[in-house]
Amino acid sequence: MSILCQIFKSSRKQEMYLYVEKNRGVADVPLDLMERFGEPLEVMSLVLSSDKKLARAKASDVLQAIANQGYYLQMPPTPAQILRRDGSGA
Repeated sequence: MSILCQIFKSSRKQEMYLYVEKNRGVADVPLDLMERFGEPLEVMSLVLSSDKKLARAKASDVLQAIANQGYYLQMPPTPAQILRRDGSGA
């Protein structure tokens, strides 16, 4: 399975991203989430398939969330994840 995926970043929270199917946009995202997310700022569109490599999420998880609820929300990394990413952690 593959979809044309549109990725938005949050105008309110750094490193928070929203993945949606491009032809649906944010139509399926709950209003309360959109209020917390802020203005969706488009980052990119890509063909997403389960074998696609993503930086902080498994593509299969993203596809499943989009199929089940219409979107995938990628939260900002935790302090521990930032330390590991920057090579400062164990």
